[in-house]
Amino acid sequence: MSAPESHPGPSRLLGRTPFLGSLSGRLLLFTVVFVMLAEVLIYVPSIANFRVAWLEERLAAAQIASLALEANMRDKITQDLENELLDNAGVLQVVLRRNETRMLMLAKPDLPMVDATYDLRMANPLRLIADAFRTLLGGKDRVILVEGTPEHGGGELIEVIVEENELRGAMLGYSRNILTLSIIISVFAAVLVFMSFKPIFVKPMRRITMSMVSFRLKPEDADRIMKPSSNVKEVRMAEEELAAMQTELRNSLQQKTRLAALGTAVSKINHDLRNILASAQLISDRITLSDDPKVQSLAPKLVASIDRAVDLTLNTLKFGKAEEPAPRKSEIDLAVVVDDVGAHVGLTDGGHITWSNNVPRGWTVHADGDHLFRIFLNLGRNAAEAIGSRVPASRHDKIEVAARRHKIGGRAVIAIDVSDTGPGLSDKAKEHLFEAFAGSGRAGGTGLGLAIAKELSEANGGDIQLVRSGRDGTTFRVTLPAAPA
Repeated sequence: MSAPESHPGPSRLLGRTPFLGSLSGRLLLFTVVFVMLAEVLIYVPSIANFRVAWLEERLAAAQIASLALEANMRDKITQDLENELLDNAGVLQVVLRRNETRMLMLAKPDLPMVDATYDLRMANPLRLIADAFRTLLGGKDRVILVEGTPEHGGGELIEVIVEENELRGAMLGYSRNILTLSIIISVFAAVLVFMSFKPIFVKPMRRITMSMVSFRLKPEDADRIMKPSSNVKEVRMAEEELAAMQTELRNSLQQKTRLAALGTAVSKINHDLRNILASAQLISDRITLSDDPKVQSLAPKLVASIDRAVDLTLNTLKFGKAEEPAPRKSEIDLAVVVDDVGAHVGLTDGGHITWSNNVPRGWTVHADGDHLFRIFLNLGRNAAEAIGSRVPASRHDKIEVAARRHKIGGRAVIAIDVSDTGPGLSDKAKEHLFEAFAGSGRAGGTGLGLAIAKELSEANGGDIQLVRSGRDGTTFRVTLPAAPA
C-alpha cells in the first residue's frame, strides 16, 4: 500500500478557492454589475421623465380647477373652497397668462417664499436630469414655481407654486421601485447567463484546470493526460493543446530522466564492458595459442563473458530509448499474466526453484497487458537470480505471487505481492532501489529491471515498492487500479 501523497488532490485544491475568486463566482458577479449599470443608464432619464410627468399632472390639475372656477362661480368662491381646490390639485397657487395679461386664479394665504423656478417649456434633457437630481438630493422643504403651457386652451402660460416635499417623496418611491426591479432583473439575468455558460464554458474550464493540477501531481501517469471532449471550438482547441503539451512534457521528462541516468552511468558501463571484453580477449588468445588439453573447459567462460557484455549493452540501449509507448489499457486477468510470466522466467522443470501462482482466477486490473508481463517478468527474473546466487541452494526455494483487494483514496486497487526465498537485498541496493545502474542487488547487475518495472507501473496508474527484504527472502508489491465491476 503506497504512502499518502503530500500534495492535496485537485478537488481539495479547487475547493479551497473562495466562490467570488472562481470563474463561476466572477461570472455571476460581473453579470449582476453590468445589468445594474445598464439599469442605472435607464434610470437616469426615467427619473427625469417621472419628475416632468408629475409636474405636468399638477399643471393640468391646477388648470382644470381654475377653468371650472372661472366658468361657474368666480365671484362667489370662499377661501375654504379655494383651499380645497388647491389641495385637490396639489398646488399652493395658480396663475394663468392670457393675451399678455397675468391673472391670479387660485392662491392660499400666506404663501412661502419661492426657492426655485422651473420652466418646463425651455428645459433640455440634460437640464431636466440635473433638476431631477437636485430635487432628490436637496428638495426637502423647498417651494418651487413651475411654468408650462396649458393643455386645454386656457391661455398662453400657466404658473403654479408647489411644495417640493411631495414631489421628492414620489421620486424616492419611484427610485425604490426601480432599484428593486433592477435587482430582480439583475439576479434573474445573472442566473440565466450563468446556467447558459456553465455547461459551455465553466465546466470545461474546470476540467482543464483539474487536469493541469492532476498532471502536475503525477506527470508520469498517462491517465492524467487531458482527454478533449468539449463541443465548443475554442474550448476544444484549448483541451487539445493542453493534451499535446502534457504528452510532450511527459515524454520529455522520461527522456531527460533516462538520459541523466545514462550520463551518470557511462563511465561505469565503459569500465565494466572493457573489463568483460578484456577477459574474453585473454581467454580467446589462450585458446588460439595454446595446446593445453584444458582449452575446451575455458570455452564456456568465454561464451559467458561475451553474453554478459551483450546483455549489458542491450539493456542499456533499451533503457536509453527516448519514449515508452503509451499504455493500451483493457481488463486483464492477473492470474493468466502470472502464469505466462512463470513460463518465461527461465526456471527449469524439476529444478530446485518453484513458481507459485496464488492470484485468484477472474481478478482483473485495468492496465496494458504487455506492460504487466514486463513488470512481473523483471521481478520474477530478479527473484530467480537472487535465489540462484545463494550458496548452498535449498530444495524449498520458491517464487510466490499473491494478490489482495483494497482501496486507496476511495479507488479500488489490487495489490500483487511477488515474494522469493532468496538471501535479500544489500543495504546499498535498498538505498538506490528503482534507480538504473545504481539499484542492483547482485554483482554485475544494472538495476534496469526494477527501474523499468516502476516506470511501467506508474504509467498504468499504479506503483511498486519494497515491502520487506531479509535473509529469509524479499517481497515487492505492485499496486494497480482494479477493473470496474
